[in-house]
Amino acid sequence: MGALVDFAKMNGLGNKILVVDMRGRTDRVTPEAAIALAADPATHFDQIMAIHDPKHSATDAYIDIINCDGTLAQACGNGTRCVVQALSSETGRKAFTFQTLAGILSALEHEDGTISVDMGEPVFEWNRIPLSEEFHDTSRIELQIGPIDQPLLHSPSVMSMGNPHAVFWVDRDPMEFDLERFGPLLENHPLFPQKANITLAHVTSEGSMTTRTWERGAGLTLACGSAACAAAVSGARTGRTGRKVKITVASSPNRGALTIEWRERDNKVVMTGPAEWEWAGHLDPVTGTWARIVEAESGAVLP
Repeated sequence: MGALVDFAKMNGLGNKILVVDMRGRTDRVTPEAAIALAADPATHFDQIMAIHDPKHSATDAYIDIINCDGTLAQACGNGTRCVVQALSSETGRKAFTFQTLAGILSALEHEDGTISVDMGEPVFEWNRIPLSEEFHDTSRIELQIGPIDQPLLHSPSVMSMGNPHAVFWVDRDPMEFDLERFGPLLENHPLFPQKANITLAHVTSEGSMTTRTWERGAGLTLACGSAACAAAVSGARTGRTGRKVKITVASSPNRGALTIEWRERDNKVVMTGPAEWEWAGHLDPVTGTWARIVEAESGAVLP
């Protein structure tokens, strides 16, 4: 067993997050540790957000984002909000800048406890999403599930928010669809050489929609922030919604909403929503062995 590190069990609108403090170390959370932690019901997660020392002088930290299958993810908005809450609790600061595989992200905690994350600019070019085939218009591509004459899902909007997304538009509650069955097929479709996050989106007004996501590398999740951003941008891009929408995540036990704004002035996508602390502990980043800190007080994010 290696030296233990601190971690916090948190959630962002139900998205299960482990925030792991790897500052002051040169190693990383191993895929084996991630898989072991995901297999334990007490520490099961959608993403690990591993906080490392900054690699760039203009940032506060480098964040490794790890899926429950041990693979790396480029972006996780819900997890980023959890990191902000953790570091804000520790330092008293409200504004942070992080480096991830997807690039530089800035974030701000508001007085009401909600957190805004600048998720960067959306990418629509087929070869940058990426897709394995050329599509001139990625706001609607040829892809469907079900019979040709009566497909269950069809014509998704595809894009990248640092990670590839396909948004299928549905005419009713996304919970009525068997996403657990269709999700793996679509995630691993040959059209997506780096796999894809699969989202069902139901537009309920010009300023609101309901979503549900099968997340690449994580499976059926309670919430996915980058998928909410992709749905919001795709809604505006196809004329279904305006550029600022409230998104209710159908599968989340937290019935609050995410507010997503695709800003016209700079093309940036800003996501605002909550983060929630649950409990803290120590873990071995090599093996995934962990122990809960019984004496940790509620709200003490990283002990």
